[in-house]
Amino acid sequence: MSPTVREATAADLPAVLGVLDAAALETDHERVREATDRGGVLVAVAESGGPVVGALVLVECEVVNVAVRPRRRDQGVGSALVAAAATRCDRLVAEFDGDVRPFYESLGFAVEPLADDRYRGTLG
Repeated sequence: MSPTVREATAADLPAVLGVLDAAALETDHERVREATDRGGVLVAVAESGGPVVGALVLVECEVVNVAVRPRRRDQGVGSALVAAAATRCDRLVAEFDGDVRPFYESLGFAVEPLADDRYRGTLG
C-alpha cells in the first residue's frame, strides 16, 4: 500500500524527530522545528490518521534529511516523500553519503561526487 504524504504539523514534530533519530541522522532539532513551522517538513503515513512512518526535511529546495522507519524501508515511502518534495521545486538538491547514492539515482537525480564519500544530487 502506498503511503500518504502530507505537510507536517507542530503535533507531528516528536514523531518526525523520532524517525530522523531512529535513522541515526545528524539532526538539528531547532532547524526541523523551524522547517515544520514554514511548511518544509513532509511526513508519510501508512493510512489516514496513522503513525508517521517517514519524514523529509526540505529547506528551500534542498533535502536536508529524509528517513523511513526501519520496518517500512523498501516499500516506496522514501520515494513518495522525495516525489512530493519535487512537486514543490523546479530543481531539488540533496547532499548524501555514498550508501544512499543508489536511492537517489533510482529517482532520477544527477549525482556528482564531492569529497569523503559524499555526493550531491540534482533533480529537475
